[in-house]
Amino acid sequence: MSVRPNVQSQILEAFNFRHATKIFDPEKKISDSEFETILEAGRLSPTSFGHEPFKVLIIQSPEMREHFREFSWGANGMMNGSTGQLGTASHFGIILASTAETMTAGSEYLQDHYRTVKQLPDDVIELFNGAYGKFQSTDHRVTSDREIADWSGKQAYIVLANMMTAAALMGIDSCPIEGFDMELTTEALSMHFDVDTTKWRPAVMFAFGHRASDPQFPKTRRSMAETVSWF
Repeated sequence: MSVRPNVQSQILEAFNFRHATKIFDPEKKISDSEFETILEAGRLSPTSFGHEPFKVLIIQSPEMREHFREFSWGANGMMNGSTGQLGTASHFGIILASTAETMTAGSEYLQDHYRTVKQLPDDVIELFNGAYGKFQSTDHRVTSDREIADWSGKQAYIVLANMMTAAALMGIDSCPIEGFDMELTTEALSMHFDVDTTKWRPAVMFAFGHRASDPQFPKTRRSMAETVSWF
């Protein structure tokens, strides 16, 4: 079934509308139903092997957001002299990525995921264990805790991309944020948010809301010819 032309234009309009919003209008809040749609776009996102190696942490309390202020330069306005996304975003959060403790082939966590979430029969679970084990040990050689956490982080970025696209289609602004100290953020999650950091690591922060002003510069990208090669 072909895509209707007006849908194509809506998609491109949304991508041209979206930009990395540094300062939001703190008086303009995203409605509960709109943000539920954004979260659902994330929840329904594809992940490698369908393992869903991510968790979304929403941080709405101003006091709880402040735990990240000193070491999250990408979210605290350091680059533009404002309170940044931490102080102005309607919704702020972190996507956590699974570690080797849960995402190693054959783990108890994955066996439970196959049975209770994917509802697979035992013979198919055996196939998954073999295929994923080969993927980790041979195909991609993702076996250390750092490698597995980074692989889980790749899945988290798919999730966030879909959340941002869903938001843009609704005229809601967003910003992915990598400007933070990984070690200190991990410590804060353990100390203040009851996150078991042996199982979960921070992958990327995010902010959603409505822009305080339009972008000062036009969107720039490499040309299609420089970006895509056909064979």
